[in-house]
Amino acid sequence: MDIPLADLKVQYTTIKREVDDAIQSVIDETAFVKGRYVKAFEESFAKKNGVNYCVGVANGTDAIYISLRALGIGKGDEVITTAFSWISTAETIQQTGATPVFVDIHPDTYNIDVSKIEERITSRTKAILPVHLYGQPADMAPIVDICERYDLKLIEDSAQAHFAEYNGQMVGNFGDAATFSFYPGKNLGAYGDGGAVVTNDDKLAETVRRIANHGALGKHDHEIGGVNSRLDGIQAAVLSVKLKYIDQWNDDRLKNAKIYNEALSGIGDIETPGIHPAVKHIFHVYTIRTSRRDPLCDFLSKNGISTGIHYPVAMPFLPPFKELGYTSEKLPVASDYQNRILSLPMYPELTEDQIQHVCDLIKTFFRKR
Repeated sequence: MDIPLADLKVQYTTIKREVDDAIQSVIDETAFVKGRYVKAFEESFAKKNGVNYCVGVANGTDAIYISLRALGIGKGDEVITTAFSWISTAETIQQTGATPVFVDIHPDTYNIDVSKIEERITSRTKAILPVHLYGQPADMAPIVDICERYDLKLIEDSAQAHFAEYNGQMVGNFGDAATFSFYPGKNLGAYGDGGAVVTNDDKLAETVRRIANHGALGKHDHEIGGVNSRLDGIQAAVLSVKLKYIDQWNDDRLKNAKIYNEALSGIGDIETPGIHPAVKHIFHVYTIRTSRRDPLCDFLSKNGISTGIHYPVAMPFLPPFKELGYTSEKLPVASDYQNRILSLPMYPELTEDQIQHVCDLIKTFFRKR
């Protein structure tokens, strides 16, 4: 039995007619850039997130960069963020001219360790950029408190956490702005690239929209330097269809995670994902830890099971950030976890039989060794 890490085809078959009709409507109207399909999705996404404004952009990376710029982050500034995420979290900070300041992760949740944030604040610190990694919200209450006490901007990287909740409140509601990715493999994924910035600040929303459109709100209204970063009509139409199903898909992911947790309990040295008691985790990926990561990965691959490593190198140790001088001693948890984490197949349509098959293979691996 071959089982992929994610299966976009099986999801498409369940909504094929709706998606095909939506795409055809955009083509029939030639509403490819801006237009009513983008506007409709922006309004629906904002409403479902419980925020006032949503601005569609070209991808999740642009969403972070544009948010940072809109908040005035630039050369000489520092932005505190997690040591463990996809590179776009930190490279966008660099692109503004600011410096990313990395904080180690909590050993249970993979998210930024809030107890270590204040010691990294300096006179140059202008913002905190937490990541809701793997679908689990960061511990936002202390982060909000720190930002208020030190007068710092707060941007939530919510690329992997569509409609996850912290203390009953959806992510995206805690900071000055929040950013989302609609990369195809995300819980709410387009059929190409896409992203969004959400906020409750009308002036900030206007600035974000202006930066994303060559510095203009209207044609030839170029008041500032901007970029070309717009969510296109086809992607917006696809996302509007998928938005109707996202709650059920997230619930199915959580159900699958619980099956994994039970089936993997007590097997070898496997550690299953910890869940903060205040959150609703939506399991963008399901990531375990084991000292036997590499041989287990090879064994599963030989038996038709696709896995992933999110991420094989913690951000501070990537070449673009090496000059900042971080060491494994400074970031012991992230340094350790980059060698032990392994993501198992996770998607809403994954069946209990498929999960059990994966877990049976893992049991076989540890029995043989």
